[in-house]
Amino acid sequence: MYLVLIIITIIICVLLGLIVLIQNPKGGGLSSNFAGSSQLMGVQKTGDFLEKGTWVLAISIMVLSLVINVSVKGGAQKSEDPALMEQIKKASKPTSTTPQQTAPLSVPAAQPAPNKK
Repeated sequence: MYLVLIIITIIICVLLGLIVLIQNPKGGGLSSNFAGSSQLMGVQKTGDFLEKGTWVLAISIMVLSLVINVSVKGGAQKSEDPALMEQIKKASKPTSTTPQQTAPLSVPAAQPAPNKK
């Protein structure tokens, strides 16, 4: 199921990329090809179709992303192994080590060297 959803999402991504590349933000693109001819879909209808197609594909990618995220069996799973749970508890507990009270090292005061005459 997961693999099928991934394949569908990739196909929709490719289609969305193609639709976006067909469009021209300055009014050209595929819409300008129909300006002189009387096709079934006119200039305005082609622009509307491409815009609606873009929205539908973008929304379907978002929905499929959420569905894939929900359907994935992984992530944080509860372990049933008591030995493993004990190790996790031991590792997550902070160890409270207090510094040892040691006597400060006493450094002997430097004796002036005797003058040799």
